[in-house]
Amino acid sequence: MTDEKDPMKPDGEVNPIDTDYQIGQDNIALQVGPFGLDIHNRVFLISGLMIIAFVVLTLVFQSQVEPIFGSVRGWLTSNLDWFFISAANIFVLLCLFLIFSPLGKVRLGGTEATPDFTYLGWFSMLFAAGMGIGLMFFGVSEPLSHFNSALGGISMENGLRTDWAPLGAAAGDAVAAERLAMAATIYHWALHPWAIYAVLALGLALFSFNKGLPLTIRSIFYPLLGERVWGWPGHLIDILAILATLFGLATSLGLGASQAAAGLNYLFGLPKGQVTEVLLVIGITLIALVSVLAGLEAGVKRLSEINMVLAAVLMLFVIIVGPTLAILTGFFSNLAAYLQHLPALANPIGREDANFSQGWTAFYWAWWISWSPFVGMFIARVSRGRTVREFLISVLLIPSAACVLWMTVFGGTAISQFLGGFGEVASAALPLQLFTMLDVLPLAQVTSFIAIVLVVVFFVTSSDSGSLVIDTISAGGKVNAPTPQRVFWCTFEGLVAIALILGGGLIALQAMAVSAGFPFTLVLLMSCVALVKGLASEPRAV
Repeated sequence: MTDEKDPMKPDGEVNPIDTDYQIGQDNIALQVGPFGLDIHNRVFLISGLMIIAFVVLTLVFQSQVEPIFGSVRGWLTSNLDWFFISAANIFVLLCLFLIFSPLGKVRLGGTEATPDFTYLGWFSMLFAAGMGIGLMFFGVSEPLSHFNSALGGISMENGLRTDWAPLGAAAGDAVAAERLAMAATIYHWALHPWAIYAVLALGLALFSFNKGLPLTIRSIFYPLLGERVWGWPGHLIDILAILATLFGLATSLGLGASQAAAGLNYLFGLPKGQVTEVLLVIGITLIALVSVLAGLEAGVKRLSEINMVLAAVLMLFVIIVGPTLAILTGFFSNLAAYLQHLPALANPIGREDANFSQGWTAFYWAWWISWSPFVGMFIARVSRGRTVREFLISVLLIPSAACVLWMTVFGGTAISQFLGGFGEVASAALPLQLFTMLDVLPLAQVTSFIAIVLVVVFFVTSSDSGSLVIDTISAGGKVNAPTPQRVFWCTFEGLVAIALILGGGLIALQAMAVSAGFPFTLVLLMSCVALVKGLASEPRAV
């Protein structure tokens, strides 16, 4: 570290947010009742009231809001698909530029900083960040949907049409269709989403560890806004981050509830539908609240370790009893197909596959972007001491490889079953396709039950961790805010998911993810400029 004053660090020795809490009019720590709530006045109140109003209005006017959700989702994805695709490309290109530029030598935490975790521990946490409800829900259903479409068929589920131009694959060619299906799936789960996370995580780590600013989204914009980040421009950035994170989480929780309900119906004959899904959200949110009260170490950490073991066991089981050779060779052939089709898949203009680029890609990118404060903050907190180059290479490649392996194992197995004559795996509803695939393999009852447990625990850890991130942002960057505040956010994550399930189901969940992702995409694009300016002012590691 140099002794020279960094022009991007505020004057004085006191954390700027702490100073504003003491003397500012816009940043006030409120002490409320016996709990001693410690909140960022404007950000907490505005975002909290907006969420409460959304829940109340959606529950009161369920029949009226359902068509609105469908229209919003349709308009944003059909008119702004080029914008989402272009933005994701920019994030990938920025990461590649930083990897190969001299800025890649900057070390997070300063030139003398050392990593907080070993490579094995760090890689494990990056891998854990890549696992979630989305992989459980789409691990079978997405490759199958794309495969049927590329093969010449049309899949239809809850309004998601997947008939798309095969980008050079002849209709009816099963081998070409499978390669294209896996390439399209990997496109949605590999470099692009992890570049989105990496950009925000790198910004948070740089401005927190190197510049001494609070661990909150507004800090990234200090090079562009200066002291105004502690006023209304910064408030607006953090409010958008909270709304994006909460609606992104609610989308995942809603998907998890629909899949868990489908699995319970498949295994035990329990009724499926909105009532079951709502009851699941309530029950699992209560479990998440227990985890919140238990604390980060006893709650999220232990549950995450349990889930990692269960996910690894389930994946190894499918590899061993499934089409083992096809899975092992498919990992590499799928990567090759991904690289082959990547230019066409990432092209934002002149697309002839509107149903794919709008119905899948635009939704995915908006969803990943809405998740970026959640995953980005987690990655930032465990990455002190790494160089920018080391950080970006690892964040892009390690979780991407894990996602490719997962999709190859589950999606490849389902496609093999379909080609072998088991058509039910493709005709089942999306939330049920994972259980239909497992039903063909040995010990189906056991593995299906493990899959349900995985979905539930992913639900709990996502809700708990998400409430921690949202609370950190709403508390002005403080990482040890009082537990009652996390209880508030955890509760309303569940309530938002319930409101969306009752207000339109999957379409409503997707609509809010896209709606929240769009304005935050603008925030992320501006953060790219601030990130480069921040890195340029840092000394390079030797």
